[in-house]
Amino acid sequence: MRVSQPKPFFFKSGPRAVLLLHGFTGNSADVRMLGRFLEKHGYTSIAPHYAGHGVEPEKLVPTGPEDWWQDVEGAYNQLKEEGYQEIAVAGLSLGGVFALKIGYTFPVKGLVTMCAPMYMKTTDLMYEGVLNYAREYKKYEGKDDTVIEEEMKKFQEKPMESLQYLRELIHDVRGQVDHIYAPLFVVQGRLDDVINTDSANIIYEEAESFQKKIKWYEESGHVITLDKEKEQLHEDILDFLESLEWSV
Repeated sequence: MRVSQPKPFFFKSGPRAVLLLHGFTGNSADVRMLGRFLEKHGYTSIAPHYAGHGVEPEKLVPTGPEDWWQDVEGAYNQLKEEGYQEIAVAGLSLGGVFALKIGYTFPVKGLVTMCAPMYMKTTDLMYEGVLNYAREYKKYEGKDDTVIEEEMKKFQEKPMESLQYLRELIHDVRGQVDHIYAPLFVVQGRLDDVINTDSANIIYEEAESFQKKIKWYEESGHVITLDKEKEQLHEDILDFLESLEWSV
């Protein structure tokens, strides 16, 4: 059965650009509704896929943070090449970690982190997440249980060695949060059971941004962009973007 795979998107609207970044094992669907919302309000947005994401899970295993960062850089540079001089960044989970890294690596207008981890689980727990992703993807493909079990046995024969580098990435970014000076909006779902939610406080407290705020969403979990309070989240992100000193 052929399945319709999510695609990266580039919604061109006004001269103000927002780079939208999905989470680990996620894809552009995580931020597509946000992108469409911003498009209606005159903001251009681009959402890349990291290598191995949005495709068969077997293609995820050989990739790692260096590959994913290249995709983030590529999308940022694409905006620049197409003439967008002022860029804000909003990222979910791992995308929020990358948003912070962009914030101390490149010029940005503002940053939004959503449920971004500053602590990392053990690689064993992270690998459980990869296995869950693989199993769900195969169900989505319409495969029967027997086929899925056979494929999962083969899948587990190839460990994802890059998970240790993902832990190192998060550790490194956490150590440089105090190099963030751009306006910052920290978003956290109160019901998030995927990361340690104290991560939001670390980002908010350690960033040196003169303009920064934090908001807790009481009815939302980890994938906050798709949860109960997504409409409010959209409005809050728009309000934050509108508060920035754009030149256009």
